[in-house]
Amino acid sequence: MTVTMLDRLGRVGTALERLREDVRTAIERDPAAKSALEVCCCYPGVHAIWAHRVAHALWRRDRRLAARWLSHVARFLTGVEIHPGAHIGRRFFVDHGAGVVIGETAEIGDDVTCYQGCTLGGDTLRDEKRHPTLEDGVTVGANATLLGPIVVGEDSNVGAGSVLLHSVPPNCTVVGNPAELVGDCAEDESVALGDGLAD
Repeated sequence: MTVTMLDRLGRVGTALERLREDVRTAIERDPAAKSALEVCCCYPGVHAIWAHRVAHALWRRDRRLAARWLSHVARFLTGVEIHPGAHIGRRFFVDHGAGVVIGETAEIGDDVTCYQGCTLGGDTLRDEKRHPTLEDGVTVGANATLLGPIVVGEDSNVGAGSVLLHSVPPNCTVVGNPAELVGDCAEDESVALGDGLAD
């Protein structure tokens, strides 16, 4: 076999392992998931992520129209809109999926969970970093709205229905409109929204 053929086989193997990882992630994070077959057939959030991987690869190869067309079809089929320019890490899980919107310059780390209706939106019309960054382990509740080039630190939680306009330190929870720190982070006077992070 040629080196090129071995490379292709290696990429196929990696892609299949990622698909299996996505299915395992859904089963681990959703107690309603009863089997791998159910996840493969009936989980629009998983389907949206699979379509995004292909669309993102096209986007990076400057096949912009094809990438946008694929993301448009995926939105129609799944109810999840992920711009093909968005960077998404491993084991990302979109639970329920309906109404999720992820903008072009959004960055999502590993082991992130987003629930239905959440928006990672922009706050400017300029062609620059304008969407949120979610670091590893972040959870975004249903119908939460995160706007601008903010950073949500590792293992933080954004409560359902929150409107977040400022960066969140790691290991914190924010809730409300506008979102405010709660719990231990709210009691720690050395911690505040936007501290030490891009806003």
